[in-house]
Amino acid sequence: MDLLKSADHAAYTEIFNRYWKKMLLVAWNHTKDKTAAEDIVHQVFINLWERHQATEIREIAAFLTTAVKFSIFKHYQREQRRSQLAIANYVYADIALEEEKLDALFLKEYINGIVEEMPEKCRLVFRMSRDQGMKNPEIAQELNVTEKAIEANLTRALKIIKDNLTKSGILLLLISNVWKDRF
Repeated sequence: MDLLKSADHAAYTEIFNRYWKKMLLVAWNHTKDKTAAEDIVHQVFINLWERHQATEIREIAAFLTTAVKFSIFKHYQREQRRSQLAIANYVYADIALEEEKLDALFLKEYINGIVEEMPEKCRLVFRMSRDQGMKNPEIAQELNVTEKAIEANLTRALKIIKDNLTKSGILLLLISNVWKDRF
C-alpha cells in the first residue's frame, strides 16, 4: 500500500492482477450483467489510482469490495433514474401526439366548414379530389367537363381555404408551429 501511495505502477498492477477477478465476481453476483460488472470494476480501479495519495487503505480487499458494492448501488440509482426519465418522456410524447391529433382534427373540421360554404361545383370537385382520392381526368369524366375546368375549380377551392385560414389567423399559427418544430 505504501508503494501504491507513492504512485508505483508496479504496485498498482499487482493489486489489479490480484483482485480484478474477485471484484468482477462480486459485481456480477449483484448485477448479473457482465458488461455492467466490468464497467463497475474498471471504474473502481480507476478511482483507486486517481485517489491513491488521498486515500488511507488498511485492508485492500475490504476496501475494493466496499467500493464495488457502493458503485453497484450508484449504478442501480442511475438505472432507476434513467427508467423514470424514459417513462416520463414516453408519457410526454403520448401527450404531444394526442395534442397533434386534436389540432389536426380541429383543422380538418375547420376546413370542412369552409368547404361547405364553397360554390357547389367547387365543393364537389374538391371533395372528389381530396376525400375520394380521384384524379383530375377521372373527375372530369365523371362530371362531363374538361380537365382545365377541374383544375380551375381546385385552384379556386384551395384559394378559398387559404384565404379563410389567413383571415382567421390559423394559417399563421400553423406556419409558426412548423417552424417551431424544426428548430
